[in-house]
Amino acid sequence: MKLYGSTTSPYVRKARVLVKEKNLPVEFVIADPWPDDSPIIAKNPFSKVPALEIGPDHYLFESVLIVHYLDNVDGKPLTPKDAAGYWQAQWWQALGNGIIDAGIARILELRRPGDKQMPEKIAREEKRIARAIDLAEKSCGGGEFLTGKRFTLADLVLGVAMQYTDFRHPHDWRSRAPRLAGWLAGIAGRPSFKQTLPPGFVKPD
Repeated sequence: MKLYGSTTSPYVRKARVLVKEKNLPVEFVIADPWPDDSPIIAKNPFSKVPALEIGPDHYLFESVLIVHYLDNVDGKPLTPKDAAGYWQAQWWQALGNGIIDAGIARILELRRPGDKQMPEKIAREEKRIARAIDLAEKSCGGGEFLTGKRFTLADLVLGVAMQYTDFRHPHDWRSRAPRLAGWLAGIAGRPSFKQTLPPGFVKPD
């Protein structure tokens, strides 16, 4: 299998972390989806990353689908099998994906020419992130993992989301979310997270 994407995309990083966690035989290929002649177009009609090659001319796209596939491809999913744990993990993933979406929307707005930017759009995305962080702090139990007693996709997705926040929207969220900060410190120490940090990532104080 081959995973196509960039080293800074949080959508791609979710898959990269999972590949490391499960030690899957997946080659990571850096590819830019933006040029009109991008090789990604032939793999994903939306010309977005990640794209996952699972066979000759057979590709999966959209990070949620790719993560789901990689989690199940070896028959040893990180997703909890019990109903309560399964839906709890799904809830945390939805929260993490929402933080990523808001972070991407914010940075794309900031990359527009200054006279074209919409300050209200930037503020709206920052408020979304802040509310999600507050909800995560309220909901996490302060333990090593978010769901049960082992690492799951809940930890993976929210961990990537929070580190993307530190990467693209660095601010002091830890002072108001100490339990979340403590949880992230543990997750960030896993080899899969250390080995996939985006270039230029600065570890928060």
